[in-house]
Amino acid sequence: MPYVVSKSGILPGLVYFVALGGVVLLLHLMFGEIALRTQAKHRLIGYANIYLGDWAKTVVTFSTVVGVVGALLAYTIIAGDFLHLLLSSVVPLSVPAFSLLFWAAASMFIVRGIQAIAKMELFMSIALFVVVGVIFLFAAPHVALDNFVLFDSSALFFPYGVVLFAFMGLAAVPEIAELFKTKKEKRSLDNLIVWSSVICGALYVLFTLFVVGVSGSATSTDALSGLIPFLGEKVVLLGAIFGLIAIAASFLVLGNYLKNSLRYDYKMPYGWAVAFTVFTPIMLFLFGLREFIVVIGLVGAVIAALEGSVIALIFRKAQKRGDRIPEYQLRFPKPLVLLLVALLVLGAVVEVVAHM
Repeated sequence: MPYVVSKSGILPGLVYFVALGGVVLLLHLMFGEIALRTQAKHRLIGYANIYLGDWAKTVVTFSTVVGVVGALLAYTIIAGDFLHLLLSSVVPLSVPAFSLLFWAAASMFIVRGIQAIAKMELFMSIALFVVVGVIFLFAAPHVALDNFVLFDSSALFFPYGVVLFAFMGLAAVPEIAELFKTKKEKRSLDNLIVWSSVICGALYVLFTLFVVGVSGSATSTDALSGLIPFLGEKVVLLGAIFGLIAIAASFLVLGNYLKNSLRYDYKMPYGWAVAFTVFTPIMLFLFGLREFIVVIGLVGAVIAALEGSVIALIFRKAQKRGDRIPEYQLRFPKPLVLLLVALLVLGAVVEVVAHM
């Protein structure tokens, strides 16, 4: 995110953070209500089939597989950069080799399932806040207003897909809803979605401002290696730990989501679901798909348009046909839902055209 915002300018970047963060928050709340209105265990593929039919199931199968595999691929790519920053002085491996090591370690937790992942998530979340706080402390004295470009029309749409990718945590919603067992716990789902979105958005904005404020036009795609001339290697290594924790957490949640989508919605045997989830992204990596910014930009824009549109349509149907009373209910006017869908589709078209 710091890289794309350094190109577009800080004002468009902040608009993207607020606008896209708000759009994704609405989608998360809709998805949460859909999960609470449905008795059976499903993921988005299954909900699409129940409420919209075969055509929607086909669309969401495509978006889920491509979106999650694309995200897992992106995390595998960038993890290699972070591990190389951390360990290259003691372990003489290439960046791709470090990516393979990350993939192997993270895949083991996907095999073990959500309970193991939930325990790791708690540890990683605490570590994340500690590391971010330390980075901010060291970076603050080096922030210079001259490093901020307010607006660059030539890169106006550059942050769209990347920022959307960062906010799109749809896969976590049904996983958390499944962890909540009692009605009291389920009643807190909407508050959890809102506060987690707000906190993540605030961290994204602060992290971006600090990195761009320090490195300016030298901001790197991984956001960290470009800080070495300004903050020194030790602080940047701490940042690499932060990055590694963040992407590991996302890798585990998304991988578990795809695995369970295949199990619950297509009745795929556990072993086959795990194998498809963990081996597909690494095969793409080995075939040479390693451009991080391109991958997350296209995945973020296109998959958000497909899944966001389907969630909005399912939401309208589930409010009428759901088989249980949800612990919270949203009141979105229909024009707002249609506007949300139109914006996501338009954004995806612009992103695809920009990369042609």
